[in-house]
Amino acid sequence: MGESTELLMFVMRRSHSGRAVHVCFPSEGQEAFLEGHAIAFERFGRAPGRVRYDNLKAAAVRGLAGRDRVESDRFTAPRSHFGFDAFFCRPAIEGAYEKGGVEGEVRRFRRRHLVPVPRVGSLAEQNALREAADCLDDEHHIGSRLPTVGQMAERPALRHLPAEPFDPTIPRRAKVDRKVRISVRGSSY
Repeated sequence: MGESTELLMFVMRRSHSGRAVHVCFPSEGQEAFLEGHAIAFERFGRAPGRVRYDNLKAAAVRGLAGRDRVESDRFTAPRSHFGFDAFFCRPAIEGAYEKGGVEGEVRRFRRRHLVPVPRVGSLAEQNALREAADCLDDEHHIGSRLPTVGQMAERPALRHLPAEPFDPTIPRRAKVDRKVRISVRGSSY
């Protein structure tokens, strides 16, 4: 028997078609958030002109009045690389209706693909299952729409991907102590 491990899932859903990408990560660090964008845009084949966000620390350092946010320095890199604008939902109850699509997608995906809990040997195997589930979901219909999620035409509205890949890594400085250990995010190596 294997060991139970908790993973976090990055979910991006296109508004018009409902097509979604799900990727698991071992942490919810900003690197995972940025890598999730790169993977989602690659699987979609193009990048959107605007991405809607709930209020998350990986993108915004501080909320201002209304929808305005002070974006993190590192978050501006993928926005510049892929050429999309960020649209931040209103906080709390006043913005609840603005993010229902992705929240409904998470519930639907969990019921359809994560119950019972999948048994896998590695993170790569888990993400291969998520990608296969996304491909399977391209064949489902939303409500009474005749075309499937995968058939919905959004490609003309999306931007071509840049020729060079996006690097989601975040450079960090670390000092080596007397015992030749470095500390990264509270863990010593």
